[in-house]
Parts: sequence; C-alpha cells; structure tokens
Amino acid sequence: MYIPQQHLKNLFNLLQPQKAVIIYGPRRCGKTTLINHMCEQIDAKYLLVNGEDVTIQEYLSSQSIEKLRSFVGDVKFLIIDEAQKIKNIRLNIKLLLDNIKDLQIVATGSSSFDLARYIGEPLTGRKYTLKMFPLSQLEINNIQTRAETDAKLEERLIYGSYPEVILAKSDSERVTYLKELISSYLYKDILEIEGIRHSDKLIRLLQLLAFQIGKEVSFNEFGQQLGMSKNTVDKYFDLLEKTFVISKLKGFSRNLRKEVSKNSRYYFYDLGIRNALINNFNLLSVRNDIGMLWENYIVMERIKKQEYLNIVSNNYFWRTYDQKEIDFIEEREGKLYGYEIKWSGGKHKPPKQWFNTYKGSEFTVITKDNYLDFIS
Repeated sequence: MYIPQQHLKNLFNLLQPQKAVIIYGPRRCGKTTLINHMCEQIDAKYLLVNGEDVTIQEYLSSQSIEKLRSFVGDVKFLIIDEAQKIKNIRLNIKLLLDNIKDLQIVATGSSSFDLARYIGEPLTGRKYTLKMFPLSQLEINNIQTRAETDAKLEERLIYGSYPEVILAKSDSERVTYLKELISSYLYKDILEIEGIRHSDKLIRLLQLLAFQIGKEVSFNEFGQQLGMSKNTVDKYFDLLEKTFVISKLKGFSRNLRKEVSKNSRYYFYDLGIRNALINNFNLLSVRNDIGMLWENYIVMERIKKQEYLNIVSNNYFWRTYDQKEIDFIEEREGKLYGYEIKWSGGKHKPPKQWFNTYKGSEFTVITKDNYLDFIS
C-alpha cells in the first residue's frame, strides 16, 4: 500500500535542467519509495542507480567527464539513491551538470552528516534541498478519516510514524520493527561515522535525553552523568542531529535580560524510536510521560508541515528565569506566534510578560481538540 508522499509534488516543482535536487532524511523513512514513484511519472528517459553498488561507485567517482558522459548516455534524468556512498560525488554531480545539456539529477542520502560532507560547496547555486521525515499526519490523512485518525492517536504517540510501522498489522510487529531499526541504524550506522568509540555512552546519552523532552539540555550535566567532557557531549549531539535522530529547538531571546536562550531543547524525530530506546511501549493510561510524548509529537509534526508546505519560519521555545514559558514559537512573516502544547484541556492563560514585551504577537493553546488544524 502506498501512502501519497507530500514531497512528490515538491520534487517535481523543483526539477530543472542543469540542477540537482538533494533529498536528505532518516533511513527507512521513504526516500527510495519517493524516487520510485517519481520515476513512474517521468516521461523522459531516466537512469536510476544505487550508490551502494560497487560498479556504480566506480563510474560515479571517476572525475573523468568522458567516463561520466559515457555512463549517463542520453538520459535526461539521473537518479542516485544512497549517493553518500560514492566518493567525490559532489564534484562529479557538478561535472555532469556543467557538461551534459539538459541533464537533471536527483540524489538521496540517509545521513545528513555524510551527504553534506560529499555534496557541499561545489554545488552552490546548482542544487535544491528537500528534507524528509517519517510519515507526517499531513500524509496519513490521505488514507484515514478523521475518526480513524483520532482513534489511532495513541498508536502514533507510542509507536511513531515510520511507514512500515503505520502499515503493520499488529503492535507486536511494530515493536519488532522498531527494535530492529534501532539495532541496525542507531547502534551500527551512527557508530561507524567518525569511528565513535564509546557506543555504550552514546546509547546512554539517548536514553537520558528521552526523559528530557521539553526541557533545556545542559552539556555539562550530561557530561557529568556520563563521565564525558562537555565537548564530547556536544559532538555526540551534533552527530545525532545530522543523522536525523534528534532535532534542536533554540531559546528565543530579544528584549529581556531574564530570557533563557543559552541552552537548547531536543526532540526525537520519531516517538517510536524514543520509546524503543527506553523499551517502553505501555499504553498511555499507565504512563507518566504523556506530556513529553504529546509535546514531541506536536513539535515534530508541525516541523514536518513547515517543510512539506514550504512554511518559512524560525522556530524557538521561550522561557524566563522566573519560569514563564511558551513551548513553541514561530517567527514568520515579521510576526511572532506562540503555542502552548497541552495534553489536558482547560484554560491556559498566556504569560502577560510575553504580550507586554512582544506587542502584536499571538498565542494559541494546542490540545487534542484543535491539534489537527495545527499539524495538518
């Protein structure tokens, strides 16, 4: 079963001769599915290759324009899956675009860390970038009614929204898949990058972070708990961001001295991964972390919506040292929008200090009653 992907339309809108579209995203989030469906709709001749194939690596890392031209032939579209596996890929994409008339290139990669390293500055002005996530509610709406979406909300908060998780027929299948995913992806792929030595500490760091959702993270405190230097903790967080495990939200500060802005908050790309890391797939009725799950879910689904619908926004949280706070701030079109994220209903008043300091800003409470409008 194919769940229509929002980026398919965006991908076609970006395709241009002598341009590349680079698609980043977590492993198994649907990048290969996306380009396969793209190929089904292309009228012109195309060539789809996989960067993990050693023969493809040999051709596309050659830096010989004649060899590259011979490989591509007369196709109008070159699509490279797992492009980060190919040495010198950034230079060779540039050579191809500069020397083969009307060629269009699409390249995917499961690691921002690797692909950014290989497709950097030489493609300035020659590429567009699309960022993918596990399925968004925006996309899931294509296969569910509102009643089904409400009924499956608990499932999303516990098992996340990887495509195979959404399409699995049972919770036991979902648990098995998620455990395999963190074993083959988090515990192996990430640790191979830059030869990370202390795999046990990286895993422990993620487990500690799982209980810090919605709270500022201190690298010093994490370092003390893990027996690591602040710089090493900083490096690990950066690595986890670049490999699409966590997403950073900075503190907003403009006018008040007592606004907290030094430390950041972090959210997991997918709650299924988060819950698998701490081995907790209990129902919401017996959990004590529902507030964290809800906030993580809403923040990441909103970020997905921004990416897929091209909503240009700077995102922050806001907190003062006297404990006044707003969970999620969007700065867009010259205006500030504050969102407080609450699992339970009831009245939630905005901090007066927010409105007094930032005139003309807006404030909305996101609950189970109105969340779908916010994220999809």
